[in-house]
Amino acid sequence: MYEQLQQLLLDSSYTLAFTGAGISTLSGIRDFRGSDGIYRSTWNGMEVESILSAEVFASDPSIFYRWAREFVYNLDKFKPSIVHMTLALLEEKGYLAGVYTQNIDLLHQKAGSKHVWELHGSPAHHSCPRCQKTYTYEQVAPQVQSGAVPLCADCFIPMRPGIVLYGDPLDGKLLDQAYMDMSKAQLLLVLGSSLTVQPAASLPMATFYRGGKLVIINAQDTPLDRHAKIRLNDLGSTFEHLYHWAMALPPRITK
Repeated sequence: MYEQLQQLLLDSSYTLAFTGAGISTLSGIRDFRGSDGIYRSTWNGMEVESILSAEVFASDPSIFYRWAREFVYNLDKFKPSIVHMTLALLEEKGYLAGVYTQNIDLLHQKAGSKHVWELHGSPAHHSCPRCQKTYTYEQVAPQVQSGAVPLCADCFIPMRPGIVLYGDPLDGKLLDQAYMDMSKAQLLLVLGSSLTVQPAASLPMATFYRGGKLVIINAQDTPLDRHAKIRLNDLGSTFEHLYHWAMALPPRITK
C-alpha cells in the first residue's frame, strides 16, 4: 500500500492535502471528536461546543478566553508531527501544491509549509470589533495565559479571535477557492479528518467528482471511505515511511 501511495504522488502533477485534528494528536494536541476528544468533556458545567459558539462569545467573551487558555493559547509548547513535517517536505520538493486545513494550531506553518489555507480561521490574528485594529497571537497569548481577557488598546473592549466560532459563516471566498482547487486536484490527501464538519467536510468530493483520486488516512471511518483509492488508519507509521521516502526524492522540475 505504501508503494501505491508513493506512485500516486509521483504520477500526480497537482496534489493537495486536506487536514483535520487527527494529524495534531501526534503532536499531543487532543482532537475534537475522538474517543478522548475535547467535545466529550465539559468545562465548568458547559458543553465545549457551546463555549466555542459565537452566541456565547458575544454574551461573555471571558468564558471563551478562560477555556481557550489551555486549548488555544498554549500552542508554543507543541511541535509539528511527522505528518506536518512530511507535508512541508513534499511541498518544498514540488510534490504538493499546498494544504487546506480545518485546524487552528499553526503547526503547518511551524513545520515550514508555505501554502496553508485555514478554513476555520486562525488564532494568529485578533481584531477589535469596534475599530478593527489587529493584534497577533504573540501579543494576545500572554494576556490570556495570565487570566485576562485581551482588550483593544484603543477601545478597551474584548478582542475577537480570528477563528471561526459555531454560528459564524466560513469565508466564502476561501471556500470558493478551495472548491476550485480541489476540483483541479489529480490527488487529494485527506488526513486526520472525520469529514463531519460542514461545509468544509464536503470539499473533498470536488476532487472525486472531477476524476481525481482520494487518499484517506484517519483513525475513524469517514463518509467518503468508499470513494478512496487508498484507505488507511495509521497516520504515524504511514508518514514515518513517507517522510524517509520523500527525503530521497529529487526536487520536481516544473515546466
